[in-house]
Amino acid sequence: MKKIEKNGLEYFVFENLEATGLVNHCFSTRIGGVSEEELSSLNLRFKYDKRENVVENYRRLCSAIGSDYRNTVFSHQTHKDELYDVKPSDRGKGLIREREIHDKDGLVTDVPEIVLVTFHADCTPLYFLDPIKKVIALSHSGWRGTAMAIGAETVYKMEKDYGCERKNILCGIGPCIGSCCYQVDDAVRDVFREKFDFWKEFFKPDKEEGKYLFDLEGINKRILKEAGIRSENIETAELCTKCNSNLFYSHRVMGDKRGSMAALMELRR
Repeated sequence: MKKIEKNGLEYFVFENLEATGLVNHCFSTRIGGVSEEELSSLNLRFKYDKRENVVENYRRLCSAIGSDYRNTVFSHQTHKDELYDVKPSDRGKGLIREREIHDKDGLVTDVPEIVLVTFHADCTPLYFLDPIKKVIALSHSGWRGTAMAIGAETVYKMEKDYGCERKNILCGIGPCIGSCCYQVDDAVRDVFREKFDFWKEFFKPDKEEGKYLFDLEGINKRILKEAGIRSENIETAELCTKCNSNLFYSHRVMGDKRGSMAALMELRR
């Protein structure tokens, strides 16, 4: 993953996705927008911010990656594993039209010039591209979505509903809270212990009794591999949002009154 600086913005792109020439995409940072105070500056969610600021931030970011901000599609994320098929009629929902897509943490489409958007502030952004069938997907994978294996569910949906082959799918795992910082308790550990045979690899005891450091990026990569994605087709950011809270919004650092980054991806025509 590499950082791009353009028109005062800073954002990240995956080299494996970029190399195909098929998509516009990015993962945003805090840098280059018009939002103020604790939302400074490239905030991409409406909560606590002025609507005109958020719209302008999308206009700037989409312009930088070659997309039309009016073609963005948002869902209302609820930390589940539900996925939504985005259609041409969904263009603009969430930003310039009412957000009508609820309880969906993943978006999938084979329609060009629709900008899929998911929101993040420590949770893992997952990117998917089948360059053969020309299908894209984005999934929001916090610990709950990860426990439900939303990454694998996205792969299965692409295969079942769009005719994709797992061997062809390229994936990106974007910036999220790292194993250096992501402290969880027994309750979270026990969920994963019940779900995955390989859970131990991703939980290390912390100094505090009953607390663990959880590798959210690592376990998402393993889930994708278990779902049939080739290791060489998965690119990881290896960037901790909490460690780099000057660059990223972090829920663990800032609480709820903060901005949000976004993952964006669009099939080119």
